[in-house]
Formats: sequence, C-alpha cells, structure tokens
Amino acid sequence: MRKHTAAALALACAALFSAGAHAQAVKTQNGILVDSAGMTLYTFDKDTAGKSACVDQCAKAWPPAMATGDAKPMGDLTVITRPDGSKQWAYKNKPLYLFAKDTKPGDKTGDNFKEIWHVVKP
Repeated sequence: MRKHTAAALALACAALFSAGAHAQAVKTQNGILVDSAGMTLYTFDKDTAGKSACVDQCAKAWPPAMATGDAKPMGDLTVITRPDGSKQWAYKNKPLYLFAKDTKPGDKTGDNFKEIWHVVKP
C-alpha cells in the first residue's frame, strides 16, 4: 500500500511542477510586452474586457500567455480566467497571447495579423 501512495504522491508532484513550468511571467522588453522567454505578446480585437474569445483552433495558433493559479495583478497586468477555468495574463484587462509562428525572441510576425492582432506597447 505504501508503494502505491508514494507513487501517487510522486505523480501529483510531477503534475504540479509541469503545470507551473507552462506559466509565463510578463515583462517589458524593447518597448513591448514579452513573456519570460522574450517572446512577443499580443492582444486580440475580438476579446472583450476580461474575457478571451480565442479558444480551440485559435488558441493553437495564438497560445494564451498562461498564468499560475496564484499569479497576482501588477499594475496594468491582470489575471483573467479562461473559459476552461485556467488563468491567463491580461494587459489592462485585455487577454495576452503568443503567436505560434514567432520562432525566436524579438519576432513580431503576428503584429497587425488580419488587422485584429496587435503587439502590446505599454
């Protein structure tokens, strides 16, 4: 019985560590908002204040800038709850996203994409 309990605890700890590893911190770099890896962050014109309209296929192309469950608002940076219950960073209550086609820090290939995606310049 103890063997199974220890294995379950180890799996639970691994899951918690993994979940935290997917959350990105937000900072300003070269006049734009980026995640902790230096990847450009964007807003989506179809979002409303505090609510993400980018789900399913959209979220694959434009991954949300995920926040940990205990992330705290900092100035203009806020944390919203996505439709699935996960947490996402927002700037002035506008959800923040990465762009899957940006391949390295500093890329801004999603800026003004279809005139509805925009780099965030605080």
